[in-house]
Amino acid sequence: MNIILRFLLNGLAVLATAYLLPGVDVTDYQTALITALVLSIANIIIKPLLILFTIPITVMTLGLFLLVINAIIILLTDYFVTGFTVNGFWWALAFSLIMSIFNSIIDDILKDKKKKD
Repeated sequence: MNIILRFLLNGLAVLATAYLLPGVDVTDYQTALITALVLSIANIIIKPLLILFTIPITVMTLGLFLLVINAIIILLTDYFVTGFTVNGFWWALAFSLIMSIFNSIIDDILKDKKKKD
């Protein structure tokens, strides 16, 4: 149940982030859910590989290159999901940062709910 709730809330977070940023567009809630699913899959499969290949530059930039990797994952999701558009690298970076904030809030909400049960 927690996974389904997290998935639905991530879809809402994608929709809210697209509403906040003029350079990001999501057509509807179904597209936001598909975007959340593709983002999750990309974060599980592709992101660790990118991190592994870029360890030297990540260490040299004290971890700031991970923001670039997050933006690349967003742009890759834009390529695969129709109805989800990001107008460039900087919008993808902003989308990534705002989604991180929303995901932290979602984690806090679901963690509090889990402690009460």
